[in-house]
Amino acid sequence: MNFSDFTVPVLIAGVLIYGLIKKTDVFAEFTEGVKEGLRTVYDIFPSLFCLVVSVGVFRASGASEAITGLIAPALSAVGFPPECGTLLILRPFSGSGSIAIFGQILADFEPDSFAGRVASVILGSSETTFYTLSVYFAAVKAKKTRYALAAALIGDITCALVSAAAVRLILS
Repeated sequence: MNFSDFTVPVLIAGVLIYGLIKKTDVFAEFTEGVKEGLRTVYDIFPSLFCLVVSVGVFRASGASEAITGLIAPALSAVGFPPECGTLLILRPFSGSGSIAIFGQILADFEPDSFAGRVASVILGSSETTFYTLSVYFAAVKAKKTRYALAAALIGDITCALVSAAAVRLILS
């Protein structure tokens, strides 16, 4: 047996013991937390559903491949591997979709290739921007996002460019 096998049971026991010491009704607090969590799920579900359907339509339509083909020369010009273009486009929208694209890049170009390494850095250092914004803003019922989307997309572009440069400088 590993130490990690005991982590969750020890954590649960710790919470129960702490509740006993503080004379807190742990079960009532737990059920209240579940109610709040379900309310949050109810509030954000429409945004998540729309996002998941939109990503599915985007991928199935072939639009991601068409856009990647159009931007491939610009990506090459700035030192970014065009093979990672689809990952670059899909990462801000979908974590699971970008992991699938990542797996395809590793299968096609090897993990130690320039494209494989850049894809690894992008996947580990970027965020699913639209997913995160839709969840956070739906949870707080924000109507005006101001500059959040623009700032996040600039961060995604910066991440892509810096990842290619870092891989070229450090791992090549």
